[in-house]
Amino acid sequence: MIRIFVGFDPREAVAYNVLAYSILSRASQPVTIAPLALHQLRGLMTRERHPLQSTDFSFSRFLTPYLSDFAGWSLFMDCDMLVLDDIAKLYAMRDERYAVMVVKHDHLPTESAKFLQQPQTKYEKKNWSSVVLFNNARCRALTPEYVNTASGLELHQFKWLGDDALIGALPQHWNHLVGYHPPRPDVSLVHYTIGGPYFADYRDCEYSIQWFAERERMLHADGSS
Repeated sequence: MIRIFVGFDPREAVAYNVLAYSILSRASQPVTIAPLALHQLRGLMTRERHPLQSTDFSFSRFLTPYLSDFAGWSLFMDCDMLVLDDIAKLYAMRDERYAVMVVKHDHLPTESAKFLQQPQTKYEKKNWSSVVLFNNARCRALTPEYVNTASGLELHQFKWLGDDALIGALPQHWNHLVGYHPPRPDVSLVHYTIGGPYFADYRDCEYSIQWFAERERMLHADGSS
């Protein structure tokens, strides 16, 4: 069973649902998909919202190992994504040498704002934490107490690991940044990090055709027996 946790923000509820469908429709192994919705994490997520926090799940993603009982492997993903490949291929890349595995972007955004005029924060390891394979037993530092008190940079730059050698690398096509990377034929996971086609301002962004097609397949109901 592949355990997947997806960041959930009510403003992007349609993005979460289309992403979940894109995973399920291509997965060759059983998956569980759990939204990290703040109203379901009362008592666990107690930190106040930071002015630079652009989504509800900016910090709740780091509860993934705790919610997995610090056992096995779990996958976290932002909701502003579309999976165009079998998620089992990504899960098969897990490597016990590492505590986490991510796509190691060298990403320095130039804009100061993104979707819904949310702040675009620049920092080292930007977007590394948007797709994370967690080796849960090796992430015991991520207790609710720590996640609620650590700084954003401590969390998103994986400083809680104490050693960058514990961060394994995933292929770039498993976290393709729309608007920053040129389109590629082998893309497996599309990340609408600036804004997805479900927002009016980004309706015609790259890979919007694929997103709308996925939504239509999800909404289709076949009445045949």
